[in-house]
Amino acid sequence: MGKNLVIVESPVKAKTIERYLGNNYQVASSNGHIRDLIKGNHAIKIEEGFLPIYEISPGKEGVVRYLKKLSKDSAFIYLASDDDREGESISWHLKEALELTDTQVQRIVFREITQVAITNALKQPRAIDLDLVNSQQARRVLDRLVGFDLSPLLWKKIKPGLSAGRVQSAAVRMVVERERAINAFVATANFAISAFFILLTGQLLKAEGSEKFKTEEAAWAFLNKCQQALFSIKSLNKKASKRSPSPPFITASLQQEASRKLGYTVNRTMQLAQKLYETGKISYMRTDSVNLSEHALQQISHEVTESYGAVYAHTRTYTTQSSTAQEAHEAIRPTDFSVKVASNHRDEQRLYTLIWRRAMASQMADAQIEKTIATIQISTTDQCLIATGEVLQFEGFLKVYATDKEEENETEEENKKMLPPLSINQPLPLEKMVARERFSQPPARYTEATLVRDLEEKEIGRPSTYAPIISTIQKRGYITLASREGIPRNYKLLTLQNNHIKSETLTEIVRAEKQKLFPTDIAAVVNDFLVKHFSDITDYNFTAEIEKELDKIAQGTKRWNQMLAEFYGTFSLKVQATANIDRSTVNYSRDLGKDPNTNASVIVRLGKYGPLVQLGSEADGKEEKIRFAGLRPNQRMESITLEEALGLFKFPKTVGLLEDLPLWVNIGRFGPYIKHGELFYALDKNDDPLLLEEERAIEIIQAKRQKEKEKLLKVFPENPEIQILNGRWGAYIKSKEKNVRIPKTIEDPKLLSLEDCLTLIEASKAKKI
Repeated sequence: MGKNLVIVESPVKAKTIERYLGNNYQVASSNGHIRDLIKGNHAIKIEEGFLPIYEISPGKEGVVRYLKKLSKDSAFIYLASDDDREGESISWHLKEALELTDTQVQRIVFREITQVAITNALKQPRAIDLDLVNSQQARRVLDRLVGFDLSPLLWKKIKPGLSAGRVQSAAVRMVVERERAINAFVATANFAISAFFILLTGQLLKAEGSEKFKTEEAAWAFLNKCQQALFSIKSLNKKASKRSPSPPFITASLQQEASRKLGYTVNRTMQLAQKLYETGKISYMRTDSVNLSEHALQQISHEVTESYGAVYAHTRTYTTQSSTAQEAHEAIRPTDFSVKVASNHRDEQRLYTLIWRRAMASQMADAQIEKTIATIQISTTDQCLIATGEVLQFEGFLKVYATDKEEENETEEENKKMLPPLSINQPLPLEKMVARERFSQPPARYTEATLVRDLEEKEIGRPSTYAPIISTIQKRGYITLASREGIPRNYKLLTLQNNHIKSETLTEIVRAEKQKLFPTDIAAVVNDFLVKHFSDITDYNFTAEIEKELDKIAQGTKRWNQMLAEFYGTFSLKVQATANIDRSTVNYSRDLGKDPNTNASVIVRLGKYGPLVQLGSEADGKEEKIRFAGLRPNQRMESITLEEALGLFKFPKTVGLLEDLPLWVNIGRFGPYIKHGELFYALDKNDDPLLLEEERAIEIIQAKRQKEKEKLLKVFPENPEIQILNGRWGAYIKSKEKNVRIPKTIEDPKLLSLEDCLTLIEASKAKKI
């Protein structure tokens, strides 16, 4: 009799589980999915109840053969893929591909990879849950139908090579609409008052005005009233407050906090969490439940009491906000709270520490805070100033997990600090008072984490789909993750000091963005097309309803092909109707106005290779040739101005001479560059082609020449095709046929002869054979 076979998805997971099982078990890995829908348009037989046709995924044939062989030699087979719909689907596909019978195989599930969890799972095997499989199958079939029907439409009506997805389209719409809200935002200004007092103790007291002024004149009038005023403490109010901990992490909140605190992308967070899970350090990382098991609660209580004292321990239960959360699952937590160091890998350890702290804090006491509000009266007006401070009376959960305000809710105020000792009627000598012009802020651009947060709030997608959604919309060229420099903005500052008021105009940098999501022009065009003709696909409520329908299938209350039939009937009719619309009616051009010099029309539109500006049109009735210019990376079709568009036609232009040859500056498909003779030199990202002058152009060329000179180590006049060059990874031989790396054992590549080089090239060829 052979051993029992346990099949999991990953080699790392297999290695971890194997440590906990005896000699009667063998653990093997499928390396993820082994089957998928066949390629092309015939993967789903719609007329046969949406019957999917599967095939072994390319490259997985060897894995299937290996697992089949192991299965034949095994006493019994346990399928131990992840405990979610995707994991259930993987188990079902394994059973089908390996041609296993119900008597040969059973399913085991666990939410953490520990000795206890694996042992308990083997004691409670079950059959594959076909409701979960059908829910995942319905999602896959639905997404294939939407993608394969919509994508060809986009090719015909907008641009070849485009694609559309069900959930991804809703996510793209969110980013596009946020960008448009930012562009449409008109800032309003007001003047905020800040006063600074020097106390007899030498301490500084800062207070804020109780109201803001809409105009500079009103702010000046207030400062004028305060010129000869006396200031004193009118009242002191102390108020006790508390701050409670957040629940332990679910997938979405982990992605958000890891982005905010650690700077990880959504995809990076899930990769690290996957490794921590597979090595048995944390519970399963794809979850929407904030529950903790009784065992976990006992562990936390013991760890908190031992480390900080019983007064810090406070057992809590949390309610999951999502109406579709699977409460039987657990939140993300360490498998052993006594373990502080879970990995030698820096990023893994940082994420583990974040998870450990959040789970620990969730079962700790509230932080107790005393807030003091000092009201300062002004002798010459009824208006008051307010000074506030906070004193942390008891740390509670803040002992292990300090909370910060969400990025979007941050204000420009300084963190509130403890106030100096104050008393009623205490006079306050004014050091200075300022009225600073401030502007209202536009909506914040999405980060990966805040987009996940809003997807979760709208119940679009599930824990297992957030990272793929974010990744897909970037890979398809609809959204870019980028940082952008800010722009200067003037503001007024009025200062009252020594009974004198002065006015200054200062400059601040605003709208600087770090790692934010920006929609591309093609995203806006595709979004508008889908919103107009396929409103269901991009409708947030509809997308959330589809998720609820998939939940019903998973719960066994709805048949999967019934759900598909209800959706596809209406959808296919819309596809047929949209196929007949005229391509010219798809609006992706904008008339910017006329060139003041030639009166030619200036139009921004989507071309074959992307957005472009067109100077002149047939409607102008002019003989001049129509000219085209591509937009620069930071320019968008929706916001480019006439002046900016005309600036693109100033190229190519000459900025001077070098070695009797003109220096041409131009903007190409891959960005701005200098052309000198037959050679091209890319501009640095900080160089503006419109402002580039001869001196800087020559500097760029000479720097490139010097780099090339340093790159060339040796040439052979008798065979010019052979060169020794210095590359990014060290010295190498360049020949007509191929490049060959020079072994590190050769200390000075310059000493190599032509014969030596030819020998190394031949040796490299022999290795390949």
